[in-house]
Amino acid sequence: MLDFLTKKTPPAPQQSENTIPLLPEELYGKGELNLTDIIAPSAVKINPKNLNLGEKVARSFFVTSYPSILSDNWLSPLINLDKVFDIAIYIHPVDTAMIMKKFEKKVAEVQSQINIRESKGFVRDPMLEGAYRDLEDLRDRLQQAQEKMFDVGLYLSLYADTEEELGHVEAEIKSMLESRLIYIRPALFQQEEAFQTIIPVNDDKIAVTKKINSEPLSSFFPFVSFDLTSDKGILYGINRHNSSLVLFDRFSLENYNSVTFAKSGSGKSYATKLEILRSLMFDTDVIVIDPENEYESMSEAVGGRFFNISLNSAHHINPFDLPAPREDEAPADILRSNIISLVGLFRLMLGGLTAEEDAIIDRAISETYALKDITPNSNFTAMEPPLLSDFEMVLAGMEGAEGILTKLTKYTRGSWAGFLNQPSNVDINRKFIVFSVRDMEDDLKPVAMYIVTHFIWNAIRRALKKRLLVVDEAWWMMKSEDTASFLFSLAKRGRKYFLGIATITQDVNDFLKSPYGLPIVTNSSIQILLKQSPTNIDAVQKAFNLTEEEKFLLLESGVGEGIFFAGMKHVAIKTIASYTEDQIITSDPSQLLAIKRAKSELATAEGR
Repeated sequence: MLDFLTKKTPPAPQQSENTIPLLPEELYGKGELNLTDIIAPSAVKINPKNLNLGEKVARSFFVTSYPSILSDNWLSPLINLDKVFDIAIYIHPVDTAMIMKKFEKKVAEVQSQINIRESKGFVRDPMLEGAYRDLEDLRDRLQQAQEKMFDVGLYLSLYADTEEELGHVEAEIKSMLESRLIYIRPALFQQEEAFQTIIPVNDDKIAVTKKINSEPLSSFFPFVSFDLTSDKGILYGINRHNSSLVLFDRFSLENYNSVTFAKSGSGKSYATKLEILRSLMFDTDVIVIDPENEYESMSEAVGGRFFNISLNSAHHINPFDLPAPREDEAPADILRSNIISLVGLFRLMLGGLTAEEDAIIDRAISETYALKDITPNSNFTAMEPPLLSDFEMVLAGMEGAEGILTKLTKYTRGSWAGFLNQPSNVDINRKFIVFSVRDMEDDLKPVAMYIVTHFIWNAIRRALKKRLLVVDEAWWMMKSEDTASFLFSLAKRGRKYFLGIATITQDVNDFLKSPYGLPIVTNSSIQILLKQSPTNIDAVQKAFNLTEEEKFLLLESGVGEGIFFAGMKHVAIKTIASYTEDQIITSDPSQLLAIKRAKSELATAEGR
């Protein structure tokens, strides 16, 4: 049987020679458009076993029988199946008085069959006796209003690109349900009515129902697919199992930190930029340490500030800067903490220190601050901090510091002098700040990232507000124990200052090999794993206790796909962005060239 449903167009009225033809916009204005026209396909081909809806093939089914006992969540495997389908459940209450009369008749019939078998001397039938007990028990509960009866219809529509693919999906779902003694049948010669039954208009046109009481009916609860969402937060992506939204607020968790592991080109920076853009809309200040200049165009788009940290840059950070003490902090504690951080910095700059050199530098830093009248007992809020050259002068007068002075010379008078030996001139009083270290020499990148992170930490401690610090390519900081230790201390202490640390890396092995790698992961309430390389997947599986299925999911994921962990829960996720968001955050070279070309053409047009 073939049938075609198409939109019918009324015949055009005859026009005389003097009739003025209508313009296209007038013709368009005379057309009538309603919701049905918008959502309906252009044509529907109805076959005995399926429908052709545009380029898709659909087949509808109804459930014919259920087992005597339905287990909880029996719908869960079906709903979580990675296929395209619709499910409709119709529940019609049945009048208890009417059903009680039918039960009396049915109980009498079953009792009569049992009595006849006994009178003939047949062996008792356990199924018949079990049915009698069940009927009596249900009748008692109905009589006591503990149960109600319902006519329940469950219908299913499957979709595919071809009939062959549809057959494979049908076989998979049938096998899944029949293993639970649930049987479905296609709505032969009723595909149109079945499809209209399943679409959300609440009209059961085929009415294939079974009578089910309240208790087993509760197992039909359809929302058994796992969701990871909350009533507030930002959109991280789409749940790949059921297309629900993954909404989350990192600042609602026990700590505000996150880690993102992914191979190069898998979309980790794209996903991070998307989170940043959406976080900015929720009044969160964001600071980024950018090793590859990936965030420069984004900072321009949102009105942020971009600082290029390099040997030839006009932007300078003085590592001797001190934060103003808060009301709950003593100046002596601030000074002591800063001295400890500076010792770690010099250990990194000078390629390691002996125990004797460590003690000399610790004493020299204290004396350098004392030159500027900065002591544990002074109020140094408005005092000018010393420079690296002041530290060098103090070291020159100390016994045993000759070796340290030799190594320090390149930072004070050598080719690297412009980087450190200058007063700070960086103002981060904006909602979005980017520090780029791309142009910094590789040997100095860990030093630069340490100094920038320390400067940011001092700025964060000055005022309490909701902030997110993004450390991209964090494996640079994990290469040294001092920088890794400092990053870990931020992850532990950040919550006190309303700070979340977002750590991103592609070099998973280097990150996890550090003694501070796994502690940073365990101190992060959110973990995002995108596509992984085969060389790293075993380390990732061990660190996150992944199943074999999750391991292969990460190996086969596309760009922007992976697993999102929040606390003890996790879901498969796909990152999505709107067109406007994509234009702001993209790092695709072809898109960036197209945007640059469009800006150039616009500027030329405006110049005319």
